[in-house]
Amino acid sequence: MIDPRKRDFLAGLFHAAVLRADPKRALADCLPERPVGKTVIVGAGKGAAQLAAAFEELWDGPLTGTVVTRYGYATPCKTIKVLEASHPVPDAAGLAATEAQFETVSGLSEDDLVVALICGGGSALLPAPPEGLTLEDEQQLNRMLLASGAPIGVMNAIRKHASRIKGGRLAAAAWPAKVVSLVVSDVPGDEACQVASGPSVADAVSLSDVRSMVASRHIALPGSIAAHLDSGRDLPPRPDDPVFARNEVHVIASARLSLEAAAELARRAGVEAVILSDAMEGEARDVGLVHAAIAREVASRDRPFAKPVVILSGGETTVTLRASDGKFGKGGRNTEFLLSLAAAIDGDQAITALAADTDGIDGSQDNAGAFADTTTAERLRAAGLDAQASLSVNDAWTAFDAIGDLFVIGPTGTNVNDFRAILVGELPDAG
Repeated sequence: MIDPRKRDFLAGLFHAAVLRADPKRALADCLPERPVGKTVIVGAGKGAAQLAAAFEELWDGPLTGTVVTRYGYATPCKTIKVLEASHPVPDAAGLAATEAQFETVSGLSEDDLVVALICGGGSALLPAPPEGLTLEDEQQLNRMLLASGAPIGVMNAIRKHASRIKGGRLAAAAWPAKVVSLVVSDVPGDEACQVASGPSVADAVSLSDVRSMVASRHIALPGSIAAHLDSGRDLPPRPDDPVFARNEVHVIASARLSLEAAAELARRAGVEAVILSDAMEGEARDVGLVHAAIAREVASRDRPFAKPVVILSGGETTVTLRASDGKFGKGGRNTEFLLSLAAAIDGDQAITALAADTDGIDGSQDNAGAFADTTTAERLRAAGLDAQASLSVNDAWTAFDAIGDLFVIGPTGTNVNDFRAILVGELPDAG
């Protein structure tokens, strides 16, 4: 059993990170000036409804608009319409939500203001296949990309070239109105054009770049998508297009800021905190092994950090589905990271870890992530499971569920990507 004090300590750090990205707090200092004309809201992402509700509370003036969020993530708004759609694979409700976004920004004047509330998850929530492609084509593309292990920047570059809304196209459709994008970043490096594939923020990535990415990573695109890219049609607008000249983009919350909030809380509790990076990418299981090696070095040799210390990191890892028979287990990138780490610290010294998605959902199940320590692998064996065997079929959720170490909190209303905290050593005495 994981030490309850350590479990509560790590969970407290997670909640501090989420609180730093609270929608109302994040928006308060970034409100645009009121326009002469109308103010309309568009938006997409797992936290879009919470952002919309917070914006309504903060805004001194009339509002209309439409945002879309994942099923089960809606929250009531007064005048902004909240739609729900499927994530991570798009559905017909998302297609209707995309059309509603275009309708919201149609017919505006240069005196009007569009506020785009954008956060993670919007790529799947705004399907918009170009002429000649179908929703089924976009669904197939999403499934393929999710299974490919490609980093988020590569996935989004491909999506932007097979869409009518991504890559700044929604902002272009709002011209001549001014568009202010308020972005909660869930991507490494906090590039606003990458969040939700940038419906309101153009990207400099070119079709040639996309073709190189596909070729270098040997990505087997669906035939219809490959044919569309080969045609060179419907290219996204460039960032220097005059339609974007008056627009503004602000990243209002990010993994960096949230990790710093967690580090501050740890230090107040008497534990030193170090942030490895807020932009980690790579295979979740490989990143888990790297974190395990660092934690073991600290535990045994007090280097590169002296214990007690909590090692923090963020970013977005990926999971390549590996089951040879096509039967995959349950889980997400955080539980896969943690199961890999648990196998590597099996029977070692005092190391306890939490890995969780700040939106409250890791993968397709109801958990944000899970906890692990140096007894996790042993307790799995006692339950008739093997950590490496579970990893081989991407079944980390089942493993952590069997020993009662899932971290379940429900949707948080925000999303600044993965949160990882590894405590090495003992906590100071309470009181």
